[in-house]
Amino acid sequence: MHKLMCKRLFALLVITPLLLINTTLAEVIHSERSLYRNILVEDKGDVRCLKFNVKSSKTRQSCYYKSNPEKLLFNYTKQLLTALLINPEPQNILIIGLGGGTMSNTLHQLLPNSRIDNIEIDQSVIKVARQYFAFLENDKIKTYSQDGRVFVKRAVLKKQKYDWIILDAFNGDYIPEHLMTKEFLLEVKMLLSDEGILTANTFSSSQLYPYESATYKAVFGDFYQVTNKDNSNRIILAKNHGFTDAFGEGASVMVHKENAAKLSEALLKVGVDANKLFQRIQSTKNKQNWPEDSPVLTDQFSPANLLNLSGD
Repeated sequence: MHKLMCKRLFALLVITPLLLINTTLAEVIHSERSLYRNILVEDKGDVRCLKFNVKSSKTRQSCYYKSNPEKLLFNYTKQLLTALLINPEPQNILIIGLGGGTMSNTLHQLLPNSRIDNIEIDQSVIKVARQYFAFLENDKIKTYSQDGRVFVKRAVLKKQKYDWIILDAFNGDYIPEHLMTKEFLLEVKMLLSDEGILTANTFSSSQLYPYESATYKAVFGDFYQVTNKDNSNRIILAKNHGFTDAFGEGASVMVHKENAAKLSEALLKVGVDANKLFQRIQSTKNKQNWPEDSPVLTDQFSPANLLNLSGD
């Protein structure tokens, strides 16, 4: 017993300095408690990150390189740009979930003539994005402090249309459940222009995977998805009137390849390989990896308790 305790004590003494070193690498330059969450801004070398609580190391909502803010850091933000291979010139863009505003800044760089509406429920997040992440706003880039679903409902009543809608809202644990239901997605669909594209940032490892997949298919029919073996993010791409071809088949494949070639140079400037994006797209038409009888999420059935079982 004495030898075992000594071994454990030795291990603790060895590990503890390492833990101290790791925790001191990141400098907290701002912290506050908003109406919705704890907000932290951390600097770690050249990288600045926005975090939504202090209990987990996997709560980074947005990061950027201070020396090169134009370059995207997260794989999932790079994968969101896959929509440009399908619709390379969206004129009106809606982003639900601001984070540090890096996606909005990147899209303005790539599409300077497009109009971008950013929706963020937490006014404190907007303030932090402006102060610490060089979030840009001008006559083409507007920000609305509002619940995403409320904004969508009002925009539908106003008969607004968007060529590209990005769903990237997280509350620190997962996507807010009222932004995952069939009713909400039907409202989002009404906002899409005829050739409009919806991209949603979700997770491939979540226990909600089959529920989310079944819900998107119920609203949009077969969709495309992009995954990366290096992380657990999944990007869903849905089209207003559905994709008639499985990706890589039919007449559309040549258009997608041409778009990738045209965008290649511009995307490289923000750290994105257009060819890799093209290669990672899969269609649910020829690869559906969830059970056919998976329940659809609705306003009456949205099992938030499953979030406790989600992986990362």
